[in-house]
Amino acid sequence: MTTHDLAEVGIIMGSKSDLPVMQDAVDILKQLGARIEVTIVSAHRTPDRMFHYAKNAASRGLKVIIAGAGGAAHLPGMVASITHLPVIGVPVKSSNSIDGWDSVLSILQMPNGIPVATVALNAAKNAGILAAQMLALSNEQLAQNLLNFKAELAQKVEESAKEVENGLG
Repeated sequence: MTTHDLAEVGIIMGSKSDLPVMQDAVDILKQLGARIEVTIVSAHRTPDRMFHYAKNAASRGLKVIIAGAGGAAHLPGMVASITHLPVIGVPVKSSNSIDGWDSVLSILQMPNGIPVATVALNAAKNAGILAAQMLALSNEQLAQNLLNFKAELAQKVEESAKEVENGLG
């Protein structure tokens, strides 16, 4: 497990094959200045590890968990059933996936009482941004980093608009 002192966001995935997708959450959270930890926790192959991780997440200082999984994608929902922390699910289009829809629906269609915030297929970057927004409610520096990030997004759109407008004019 990669752990930073007093990690606030736990990023977990069902298998190492999910890492290329989940790396986007790692990267954006590091860019924004959030403290993270990253590990593999399989709901099906290591249920005891999953239970231990979810049960102890809050006492270890985590405030949000991002869980990515492909195929049947039970990891986010099972973790959410164990912890009171917010869980953000990232459906991953895996090699055994039905075009990603199985993962999307497995994470999205949670029963009442066990919510999982669900981002788009393979959208781990958005999961990272959402986790940072949750943390920013009580972290002014992170809030400012998010404001700066969003201003950069807006600036890129303005620059693209000028390029297009000048090319067409």
